[in-house]
Amino acid sequence: MSPAMAITNYSVEEDDLTESQYHKGVKQLIENGLEKVPKKYILPASDRPAATNTQAPNVANQNLQLPIIDLADLLGPRRPQVLQSLANACEQYGFFQLVNHGISDEVINNMLDVIGKFFNLPFEERAKYITSDLRAAVRYGTSFNQTKDTVFCWRDFMKLLCHPLQDYLPHWPASPVDFRQAAATYAEETKNLFLTLTEAIIESLGIKENEAEEKDNILKDLKDGSQMMMANFYPPCPEPDLTLGMPPHSDYGFLTLLLQDEVEGLQIQFQEKWVTVHPIPKAFVINVGDHLEIYSNGKYKSVLHRVLVNAVKSRTSVASLHSLPFNCTMRPSPQLIDEANPKRYLDTDFNTFLAYISSRENKKKDFLDSRKLTSS
Repeated sequence: MSPAMAITNYSVEEDDLTESQYHKGVKQLIENGLEKVPKKYILPASDRPAATNTQAPNVANQNLQLPIIDLADLLGPRRPQVLQSLANACEQYGFFQLVNHGISDEVINNMLDVIGKFFNLPFEERAKYITSDLRAAVRYGTSFNQTKDTVFCWRDFMKLLCHPLQDYLPHWPASPVDFRQAAATYAEETKNLFLTLTEAIIESLGIKENEAEEKDNILKDLKDGSQMMMANFYPPCPEPDLTLGMPPHSDYGFLTLLLQDEVEGLQIQFQEKWVTVHPIPKAFVINVGDHLEIYSNGKYKSVLHRVLVNAVKSRTSVASLHSLPFNCTMRPSPQLIDEANPKRYLDTDFNTFLAYISSRENKKKDFLDSRKLTSS
């Protein structure tokens, strides 16, 4: 019997999975007949989904209607009103849903289709992209950070570096056969959407037109900046109350555009409680990243979010994360610093972030907290 087949009747009390079996991912474990959650994936009781909502025991079953931003209105005569709504969403929630965004159903469906096909490839095909190199053009893995996590999370992922596209595209998977074309089209369209949103977000911060140079510079840097797509697959979990698909975290970067299927799972921390984001078909969930919190000098907040899993359905999502070029530095906007609002964050860059996460288990907003100059 092969080592993989030996886990078919695995018991959670018999923690006999090898490290190499864990690193093959949860999809591989489930395909081999796993019936209980191994100890490596079991969170401490205080970190489990139900335990973290002691003030509102049923909150995990409550949906949160995020603010909805209509891109068509943002680009039309109602722009001033929508900019105010955008500012409120970024201040109060750190998240919003974007509709009428201009990316066609065909592009979205093609992306979800090829991601599904990729995760359904034989493990040997997916395993070609397993690496611990955080700078790799393609990286397939499991958990959140499998080299540092003390407890693994119930997720497999594929990371794609996307900009400049012509540099990275030849390294992307050639199987499924339509993968590169569908993913490249999706990457280009989400990049353009990100730039449109970012211009509005900077305007909503009150960056004055007479300080156009600063606005032009940040937009230029972001146009030439990093783009990373993270495709996530969360298999059904036999004991979903014991683990999470992703632990509480904020996103490194400026802005994240998340495409999710219609299976609920994403939760955000709102008013110190965990609430579930109701998926809107074909909409994007947009969230403030750590870099935008730094640039806004704390006015807009990157918010903790996590992912629940369930016992019945798999869940797929694609996050497109955007920020400055890897060799650039993010700092608070000088226009948002004065006596009443002193500079609240250290300047930071990608190498500082890599050094941080390479040396420890990154939790919650630990990295951003390490860049704070004040307690507020």
